Amino acid sequence: MSKWKFFYSILIITLFNLSLIACSPTSSNQSSKIRLVEVTHSLFYAPQYVALSLGFFKEQGLEIELINGNGGDKTMTTLLAGESDIILMGTEGAIYVTARGATEPIVAFAQLTQTDGTFLVSRKPLSSFNWHQLKGKSLLGQRRGGMPQMVSEYVQRKNGLHPHQDVRMIQNVEYQNLGNAFAAGTGDFAQLFEPVASKLEQAGKGKIVASFGKDSGNVPYTVYMSKKSFLQNHPDTAKRFIRAIYKAQKWIASHRISEIVDAVYPYFKDMDRSILTRVIERYQQQQSWSLDPIIERQEYQHLLQIMKQAGELPKSVPYEQIIDTKLGHSIMNEK
Repeated sequence: MSKWKFFYSILIITLFNLSLIACSPTSSNQSSKIRLVEVTHSLFYAPQYVALSLGFFKEQGLEIELINGNGGDKTMTTLLAGESDIILMGTEGAIYVTARGATEPIVAFAQLTQTDGTFLVSRKPLSSFNWHQLKGKSLLGQRRGGMPQMVSEYVQRKNGLHPHQDVRMIQNVEYQNLGNAFAAGTGDFAQLFEPVASKLEQAGKGKIVASFGKDSGNVPYTVYMSKKSFLQNHPDTAKRFIRAIYKAQKWIASHRISEIVDAVYPYFKDMDRSILTRVIERYQQQQSWSLDPIIERQEYQHLLQIMKQAGELPKSVPYEQIIDTKLGHSIMNEK
């Protein structure tokens, strides 16, 4: 073989190998885009939208594909089926699948909200309210087994009421139809998320009289979860994700309501700014947003207590089995 043929052969082999490298995704390329599925699209998750709109994820080299999961079961299914990398939903979802023997461990690694996000809406204006006023009335509630419903029952018991006995619970209405059903005359009271509650109030169809979040205490209400294998294989990606969320948590805690409204507006352009302002103010006043990504043991135990009282805890899942705070602590300890 002539030296030119030899050189040409080496060149072809080299170019071929380079093309394989270019076409084969590295772990860095694979993890630069994150498929993030949120259980629903809600102002309750304001820090997440701040991180998106202000470019905190981009600063970390992350491209977020945000998908509305339209419910807890569907959202968890995307993770189990490999159709998402990270999901945002209630911690109870990880408890359910773990208790039922999930084939791959699901881990909650960062917290976004620390209170329930629903409010009690009365059909009639009340000069004052206490929870005993629910006795003998009908309450348009949330679905059985979901955290909002379990919190509702916890608050009722805490105030001396017996759910389903003292209070007639209406639970046959789909989540997306709750506001319309209440406006049409279903129920004396309704348990609703924002902005539905404030929209009804603005339309004169009801009055917010209490907060389930204030009366139930702090819990790891909405958290980011992933498969354990994702966190093990892409720890740097997970850290960059947490770093962006933590920056948003600190940003929200140190900025005015009007600035927060401006930041989240690109994700809620169809909403009246007065409603946006009212909702953000309510959630900030009751400290619904976590100040950091750490899921505290005490709050997790309170969550188990609420689930157990509701009769929805399949078995007690230890904190260490589904909660990972190592990544969050490492981010918070950065200088």
